[in-house]
Amino acid sequence: MLFNLFNRDKEKPQKKEDNYLTLRIRETVMETADTMTVYFEQPEPFLEYQAGQFLTLILEIDGKQVRRSYSLCTSPFVDPFPGITVKRLKGGLVSNYINDHFFPGKRVGVMKPLGKFVTTYHSENRQVYGMIAGGSGITPIMGIVKSILVNEPHAKIHLLYCSRSLEMIIFREVLEDLQKKFPGRLLVSHQLSQPEAEWEGSCGRLDQEKVKQFYLENFGSFEPNQKFFICGPEGLMETSRNALQQLSIPGEAILTESFYLDKEEDNPEADLGDVISRPVKIILEGEEYAFDVGPKKTILEAGLDEGLDMPYSCQSGLCTACMGKLISGEVKMDEDAGLSEQEIKAGYILCCSSKPAGSDVVIQIE
Repeated sequence: MLFNLFNRDKEKPQKKEDNYLTLRIRETVMETADTMTVYFEQPEPFLEYQAGQFLTLILEIDGKQVRRSYSLCTSPFVDPFPGITVKRLKGGLVSNYINDHFFPGKRVGVMKPLGKFVTTYHSENRQVYGMIAGGSGITPIMGIVKSILVNEPHAKIHLLYCSRSLEMIIFREVLEDLQKKFPGRLLVSHQLSQPEAEWEGSCGRLDQEKVKQFYLENFGSFEPNQKFFICGPEGLMETSRNALQQLSIPGEAILTESFYLDKEEDNPEADLGDVISRPVKIILEGEEYAFDVGPKKTILEAGLDEGLDMPYSCQSGLCTACMGKLISGEVKMDEDAGLSEQEIKAGYILCCSSKPAGSDVVIQIE
C-alpha cells in the first residue's frame, strides 16, 4: 500500500541523503496464499514512523532501478519491528519480486517513512472511529487500529473489512486476537464478495447502501468525536466517501489513502494533440537545470532522463515526494490527489504527473 508527506515545517531542510537508508529483513510471514508481510530489523538509530505511513522501496530488477511505496502494517507503540504487507498482483513487477525474492538477511534500500494517513493519540480521547478497508487496504489501518487500542482506552473502533473470501482475509487471526484482548472496543464486520458456501455473514460487493447501513447501525448520527479512515481500491473509497457525505459526515472527518497503480501503457493510436517538446527549468538544491520535456514525458521523467537526482517515490501523484513550487509558467497536472487545496493555491505541483503547458516553466524543488 501506498502513500504522502515530507515534513515541510522544519526550518532547516534535510539533506537529500538523510531521506534514504538500508534496512535488513528480519522475517517474512505469509498472511494469505498471495500476501506476505516483511518485517525489518530496527536500524541504528531506530526508524521513526507514524502508524499509517508508508515506506518507498528502491530495488534493482532486471538491471533497472524501480521504486514502489508500501504501507507499514505495524504500530510504533506495539510492534518492535517495522513491517510492510505486499499482495502479489497479476503482472505486478515489484509485488511479485518481493514475494519471490525477499528473505531474512536481505538488505533493502528505502526512503524514510512518508504519508499523512495518520492521526494523533491521547489517553483522554473518547473518539469513535470508523474504518473501511478493502483487500490489502487493511495494511495501514492495521497499524492505526493497534495504536488507538493501546493509546486511547476510552476509544471505540468499528471496522468494515471487504475481502474476496475467508481465506483471503489478511490479518484475520490478528484481528480476532485484538477483539478478544480489547472486548467491546474493536468491532469487526466482514464483507465477502466471493464467500465460501458455509459463510453466513454479509456478502457481495460493497455499495453505498451497505456503507450507510454500517454507519447507521454503529454510529447513528454524526458527532464531533467521530473520525473515519478509508483505504482500498479507488472504487471502494469513492463509494464509501460518497455514502458518508450523503449522511452529512463532513469531509474533514474522512481520511483516505490510495493504492499505487501502474500507469497504463500509452495507446499508440491515441490522439497526442500537442506533440512538441517544451523547455523547463528546475531549481534543485540551489542549482539551475534546463531541459526539454517531450510530449509523452512528465517533468519528472524528463528530469530523470537528464540524470538529475530529483526526489520521487510513487510516480502516481499520491505521495508528494516529487512536489515542487511553480515559480513561473503553467503546467498540466494529470493527478493532484496528494496535494491539499492550500498547497495547490500556493503554487505547488507534482512533477511526476505534470507536463509543461508553455515555454516559460520554472519549478523550485526544496
